[in-house]
Amino acid sequence: MFEYHGWITLRSTAEALDDEPPLRLSEIQALVDELAGYALMDLQPMNGEYYIHLGGNPNHRGQHGEAVVDLFVKVGQLAPGSYGLLYVHDDEHPEHMLSFRVFRLVRGTVTEHADHLLSPVIPTLEDEDTS
Repeated sequence: MFEYHGWITLRSTAEALDDEPPLRLSEIQALVDELAGYALMDLQPMNGEYYIHLGGNPNHRGQHGEAVVDLFVKVGQLAPGSYGLLYVHDDEHPEHMLSFRVFRLVRGTVTEHADHLLSPVIPTLEDEDTS
């Protein structure tokens, strides 16, 4: 299982005010469209700002899981003032099967971090299997 939940606030630069310079919305929309159709994936305006929201739970990480993480990297390249978080639980990853990982997008750079709020999955979220 590859569970993920995330969001990105889109900004063209860290200094961006009043859409200057303008966001590369058509290119960002194309990235979102590549992943749309499975689970939650949208690009929406709210109160004059644009946001990406995503979430899903495919059976395996596969190509989709890589593409979800890569979306953050590509958005950081197209809109380096953007920021957001992506929480991932990959129960097939030998080092992280019992924990969530957090991917942070800030100033065009994506970094990976250990999660301390939902991890370890057992006993934080689930009871240990005693059968």
